[in-house]
Amino acid sequence: MSLQVGIVGLPNAGKTTLFNALTRAGAEVTAYTSVTEKPNLGVATISDDRLEEVAAAVGSAKVTPAAIRITDVPGTGAVLLGNLRRADALLAVVDGFSEGASPVSDLETLRLELLVADRDHVEKRLDKVRKEAKSGDPAKRQEVARLEALLAHLEAEKPLAAWPGELPAELEPLTTKPLLDVVNGAEGIDLKLEMELAELSPEEAVEFREGPSALDQVVERLKNALDLVVFFTAADTEARSWTLRRGQTALDAAESIHSDIARGFIRCEVIRWDDLVARGSHAEAARHGLQRLEGKGYVVEDGDVLNIRFNL
Repeated sequence: MSLQVGIVGLPNAGKTTLFNALTRAGAEVTAYTSVTEKPNLGVATISDDRLEEVAAAVGSAKVTPAAIRITDVPGTGAVLLGNLRRADALLAVVDGFSEGASPVSDLETLRLELLVADRDHVEKRLDKVRKEAKSGDPAKRQEVARLEALLAHLEAEKPLAAWPGELPAELEPLTTKPLLDVVNGAEGIDLKLEMELAELSPEEAVEFREGPSALDQVVERLKNALDLVVFFTAADTEARSWTLRRGQTALDAAESIHSDIARGFIRCEVIRWDDLVARGSHAEAARHGLQRLEGKGYVVEDGDVLNIRFNL
């Protein structure tokens, strides 16, 4: 499953501009006012120079970088922010270009909006469980007590990331997710410029840029915040990069590619990406003892090239 990231921000901060810059989706940039407005949905890619080298070594006909699913919500109300509960991380766009702008203050306002949304979320769950607890079910009564404590915690303006215990599995909190600020302005990223550059070819964009892509830096911050590793699959038809959380296994990698591959997992052939590039093929890497067999529990490392054998 692709990494999921939500974009939040106060009105006119540049949320949709960032969305367009990341996804090239061409969504209309406007000031939304209605909770009935649907979020903008798109896909951004995670650039990785190693992928091209792996593809060249294997002779892959197609190159497919890892993807991020991006959701841009048209406001900060609890209903709209609810669209981001399944996101892995949040990008908070703050105004750094307007006269008198205060990115720090705006970021704190966004944190409070997320906290309020979580409070409403817990309150609704509590109302539901209280009704269910009237049956006398001890488990429901225990959940009521825990939700009441969580509600008090949020009402004290403390995020659920600071909750000392385990959170109910039924909750999908916002205030436990990594929140990365993106300052739209001279002290951060010129998002309007990045959106315009995204409309050019990669070669043309490089000519206009001064230094590395600011958007690549945003993606790198996401990777670090989520502690991600990148692995590759490579054949003559396609070379592709994928992401996993650090510490996940070969079986998790198989599941991210396709559930059937995970279900029929037999073994995993592993080569380091630079060994594959140096030797020029899987066969040559194997002949020099650079390929090894691993089982389901193998912890995937950043830069691994995996060939998963399976049988349904």
